[in-house]
Amino acid sequence: QVLLVESGGGLVQPGGSLRLSCAASVSLLRLNDMAWYRHIPGKQRELVASVSRSGITNYVDFVKGRFTISRDNAENTVSLQMNSLKPEDTAVYTCYAEGIGYYEGEFWGHGTQVTVSS
Repeated sequence: QVLLVESGGGLVQPGGSLRLSCAASVSLLRLNDMAWYRHIPGKQRELVASVSRSGITNYVDFVKGRFTISRDNAENTVSLQMNSLKPEDTAVYTCYAEGIGYYEGEFWGHGTQVTVSS
């Protein structure tokens, strides 16, 4: 079992920034791909950004140039730096991890609310 705990959500004005963090209960070396998803009420959960075990990142078009995902193997955390936030970025952001070996499986955090509003 891998526990993922998100932090850093909150209320921010349009154009502002937030940094989300996801702390894993195991070494990130035990995890393959990690990602941030978001869920907007009335819509399906969607991928925002991902980072592989080797550090290769991937972003969906609507966050390219604004969001940055990073992986800190020493701290067992994955972060999402969100800049130039827009009201349409309002959502619950959830951390995801794919475990390997003994920790094989898919794991999700409980999510953190991000609200972009003036």
